[in-house]
Amino acid sequence: MSMTPRAGLQVAMELAAFLEEEVLPVIGLDVDRFWQDAARLLEDGAHGCRAMLAERDRLQVEIDAWNIAREGRPQDAKATAAFLRTIGYLKPEPPDFRIWTYDVDDEIATMAGPQLVVPALNARFVLNAANARWGSLYDAFYGTDALGDLPPPGPYDAARGARVVARAAAVLDEAVPLASGSHADAKTYAIEDGRLSPALADPGQLAGWRGAAEAPEAVLLKHNGLHIELVIDRSSPIGSAHPAGLSDVVLEAALSTIVDLEDSVAAVDAADKVAGYRNWLGLMRGDLSETFVKGGETLTRTLAPDRAYTASDGSTLTLPGRSLLFVRNVGHLMTTPAVLLPDGSEAPEGVLDALVTAAIGAIDVLGKGRFRNSRPKEDRGSIYIVKPKMHGPDEAGLTNDLFERVEDMLFLDRWTLKVGLMDEERRTSANLAACMYEVAHRLVFINTGFLDRTGDEIHTAMRAGPVIRKADMKSQPWIAAYEARNVALGLKHGLSGKGQIGKGMWAAPDRMADMLEQKAGHPKTGANTAWVPSPTAAVLHALHYHQTDVFALRAEIAARPIPDLEALLTMPLAEGWNWSEAEVREELDNNAQGLLGYVVRWIDQGVGCSKVPDIHDIGLMEDRATLRISSQHMANWLLHGVCTREEVEAALLRMAAKVDGQNAGDPAYRPMATDPDNSLAFQAARALVFEGVDQPNGYTEPLLHAFRLRAKSAL
Repeated sequence: MSMTPRAGLQVAMELAAFLEEEVLPVIGLDVDRFWQDAARLLEDGAHGCRAMLAERDRLQVEIDAWNIAREGRPQDAKATAAFLRTIGYLKPEPPDFRIWTYDVDDEIATMAGPQLVVPALNARFVLNAANARWGSLYDAFYGTDALGDLPPPGPYDAARGARVVARAAAVLDEAVPLASGSHADAKTYAIEDGRLSPALADPGQLAGWRGAAEAPEAVLLKHNGLHIELVIDRSSPIGSAHPAGLSDVVLEAALSTIVDLEDSVAAVDAADKVAGYRNWLGLMRGDLSETFVKGGETLTRTLAPDRAYTASDGSTLTLPGRSLLFVRNVGHLMTTPAVLLPDGSEAPEGVLDALVTAAIGAIDVLGKGRFRNSRPKEDRGSIYIVKPKMHGPDEAGLTNDLFERVEDMLFLDRWTLKVGLMDEERRTSANLAACMYEVAHRLVFINTGFLDRTGDEIHTAMRAGPVIRKADMKSQPWIAAYEARNVALGLKHGLSGKGQIGKGMWAAPDRMADMLEQKAGHPKTGANTAWVPSPTAAVLHALHYHQTDVFALRAEIAARPIPDLEALLTMPLAEGWNWSEAEVREELDNNAQGLLGYVVRWIDQGVGCSKVPDIHDIGLMEDRATLRISSQHMANWLLHGVCTREEVEAALLRMAAKVDGQNAGDPAYRPMATDPDNSLAFQAARALVFEGVDQPNGYTEPLLHAFRLRAKSAL
């Protein structure tokens, strides 16, 4: 990696060129001043991050000593809370406050709907996600198991198509019912005197139409803040078979998308970082495109335009054609070789992310892109940045200070940079109100992340004893308290109407029937968004927000008592464990298979998130959060003698062979089981387990980055 000097820094040449040629001239910043300011910011940020990481380590040492001293004794939540206050882990509750954020887009503040998370390094996936604001309900029902079975192979199946049309009509009857009869019986759709014919039970649900009023091409309806478009085309194969010519039902689906530079990418050097930054730039400029071959045909994908309709009063109604975009930066832990500080050390990656992604976001705020991403009513515009893996209010305060510095550097109004606060670490959960208080002028998002949260739970309790089996985690008292407190505190402090209260990912993209059944619970908790793994899943999850009016529920939910800290602080320990050899082997195999299945793609191919077959050959969306659980769980059982090192080694070898078999059809795949000593992926997996106790907060990034850099150097 070639470096070039800038204001005392050593900067990778591709990063310097990217900023100086593609970003800074567009937003009108002087290059020399930018690098002088950047050098001060990165150096100060490095000091701040190091201090926070040292505090994390201090607290874990104190907690380890406490847990060792109490090992074998019953848990005492009151005593634990008192101890955690003594060491500064639990902070005092802040004074009563309300979230003060303003200039927030409706998709975040006043609407409820699905949210996608997409790896920033994959331009095709990024475009698919950005365009997932609208999606075909017919396609979602036809192509998945949402109807209870999968479509037969081969050409279009008319019988299944009829089932799809009938199911979609039932959806319409529930969300936008007619005054009389069913949408299934409609013979035509037309606009007469500004009203839909056949008449709607609630005429106010008509939002607009496209084409001639007497024979519209599309009719736009609205329910629970979300739009539904009836596409009418009697010349199409499906429309020609429908009495009213209804050829599709298009739902407003992924209201927002997180373009991810963190858990779902393998970005370890300047080339990787610039690739991710450049895709974010293409989104903000509006010119991102990707050409690829599918089914023997060359296709080019670009960003979808806005959608225009005629409103009932004759005016033009324009709706966004794309998801509102967040960008997720990395947390405070990692450093990057893309920039070296004057002392030769690596710069803090999260500080670099904040500076570069905000500079790119300024293109949108300044109105210099083809489209507008953020367009609140006041038209000031915001840049939405998700900040993950913060531990407690001091780290949230560090992020607030960082964002203020970046705003000043880029000549942006104060609080232009909005923050999404990931509630995914134990110390943040336990101090959530105080964390929110630290960013109360820019907070637009609190989201639970069960997977990372579980990884941190295991690591925090590492010395207390063996933890329960992985499958039993979701039934533990801490997880119920965690999920409920997140919503309750968000409502108590006024986030409703100003930001998102979110829920985590549905990880099985091929199991849409199960998702339709189970994920319906997320809106019922008062959460106005939840993560989904694909545009198709976003369409289907949108149905849940038609079934449940989230904002109507919130007053009732806010009146409930907030779960106390004692349940949250109850560790998931297996008291009096007596698992059989078969049960231990089963758990080790499950963990080892998931660990290897993910790591092998990360190390050898640089794939940070993908659909990985689990031990039962079910495809699950895996990222570093799932890896954190598997590696920490095995490390915990090994530490406490539930298993031996030899049993772990044997499980890794068995599962290496299984993962090799699952990837046999991938020509880029490198088998592990045949030569484990020379497989960097296998050795990385071993290190994650055998060095897991000593990894900072149980994070996997330091080891993954080290092994991936070795793999890239060997290419």
